[in-house]
Amino acid sequence: MINLRYIAGLLGALLIFAAPVWAQDKEEACDSAHWYCVEALNVGLPAVPSEIDRETPRATMESLVRAVRRDDWVGAAHLLDLSDIREDRQQQVGTSLIRQLETVISRKTVIDWDKLLDRPDALDATATSDRAMAGTPRKSLLLWTLDMEDYPASIRLNRIKAEDGEPVWVFSRHTVQNIPRLYERYGPGRLETMLPDVLTQNTVVDLALWELIGLPVLIVLAIYVARLVWLLTSWVAQRIPSRLAQQMLNSVRGPACVVVSTLFVMVLEAKIFSFSAELTTILVPTAWLGLIGAGLWFVVNCVEVILDHLTKVEETDLTLKEEVHKRTTATRISAARRVFVVAVVLVGGGIFLSQTNVFQNLGLTLLGTAGAVTLVLGFAARSILSNIMSSLQIALNGSAKIGDRIVFNDALCHVERIHFTYVQLRDWDGTRLVVPVTEFVSTPFKNWTMQEPEMLRIVKIKLSHAADVDALRDAFDKVIDEMEDKYIGKRDDACVRVGGQDVLGMEVWFLVPCADPNTSWEAACDAREGIVAEIHKLAEKQGVEYFPQVSAAEAS
Repeated sequence: MINLRYIAGLLGALLIFAAPVWAQDKEEACDSAHWYCVEALNVGLPAVPSEIDRETPRATMESLVRAVRRDDWVGAAHLLDLSDIREDRQQQVGTSLIRQLETVISRKTVIDWDKLLDRPDALDATATSDRAMAGTPRKSLLLWTLDMEDYPASIRLNRIKAEDGEPVWVFSRHTVQNIPRLYERYGPGRLETMLPDVLTQNTVVDLALWELIGLPVLIVLAIYVARLVWLLTSWVAQRIPSRLAQQMLNSVRGPACVVVSTLFVMVLEAKIFSFSAELTTILVPTAWLGLIGAGLWFVVNCVEVILDHLTKVEETDLTLKEEVHKRTTATRISAARRVFVVAVVLVGGGIFLSQTNVFQNLGLTLLGTAGAVTLVLGFAARSILSNIMSSLQIALNGSAKIGDRIVFNDALCHVERIHFTYVQLRDWDGTRLVVPVTEFVSTPFKNWTMQEPEMLRIVKIKLSHAADVDALRDAFDKVIDEMEDKYIGKRDDACVRVGGQDVLGMEVWFLVPCADPNTSWEAACDAREGIVAEIHKLAEKQGVEYFPQVSAAEAS
């Protein structure tokens, strides 16, 4: 008699050893590295029409376009993964979802057909070795990313294989789940739903007629809103007694106009207008750039107004001798402003890139293009960057401060401003010299204000050999005594020297001690005038010609 327990134990052992083999066979039957495996796909839909081709990603998108033209929404529903929908509702729900998805895709995405691979395994044979998926079959492709209120939603194609079918490319389950919310957010706006059909037809530029009309209208409205904000801000600033508040409001008029008009456009585009992808991909990054740029502009203007108010540079003559501390402070503040502006631009650029997905959607990555972009921007902006670094160099080494008296290319000037790319100099006659920063730092110049403020100005006068030098010394002392104390420095430094002589006469140097280099030129002029007058008196008194009596030809 057969022992039943023995047979049961033998069958159990066989099952234990056979289980791994069966699991391995099942895994091999479903190649999860090349596709997603499901038991069944869209069994609630009728048979797949012959016009629907899902073998490759490009074939799937082409099938969607052809189905829309034929108005075959039931056939187009096969392009969705409806696994999360009950079989008895797949046809009804699927046709509605594919309509909504097609509307979202046509209005808010820009599909790059050149990157839709026409291979079942979606392997990009042309990709370079530095690409992450180079030479690797793919089972999922990202077509586009759209922002929703709480998270970004992706429109993605997945390669799926049912147990009794071939692998096909369809829109993923997660994409299908997000379709209702995407349609609610990016579907036709209120205005478009009320328009007649003639205005919703596409034109030759692939834009609806109402878009060609609505975009200029929207721009005009935004300009009008910006104008109202400017007038309102100016009106409020004129009625505030505080000067600091007035300056703050006047400085933020521009940023306020940009912010309000940009928000106005964004709200209208989201709530009333709903432009197609061709316009949205330009409007959205431009709007973000406007908001971020206006915010940074606002911060920079406010900081500058506050710094000007604290230092009160505009109300102070920095060329005066006693303002040496303020000259240093003004120069450092000017350098800090430049550093602050550069930092603000870098931070703003980072925020802009982080808040917009235009680069990811267009297939551009900063990592992949950083080298080329750096070379192009570096070459184009090399002169600007060089000037900025040179302006910071001036502020750090203190070679020239705002308010310093310098001699640049034989021009007696004051340093009025040190900007990003140029230095503004004020000549003694009131004219302004604008010198590129790189040229300014590479050209030698005399700084009369650096180190000690006292300096000697030499007045050189050609006199005859008969001139009495001792009498000239007494006359020069008289001239120095009669000059204002604010012009004269150390009295003991005043002296007379014979600096040279030739057949025509001797060159007498009158050393004028100046208390302030900023007034030294005026002091030298006054001293020369007094010396010449005293020489004429000496010549008349002594009956001697003090000036050489030579012809013009001999003098030359």
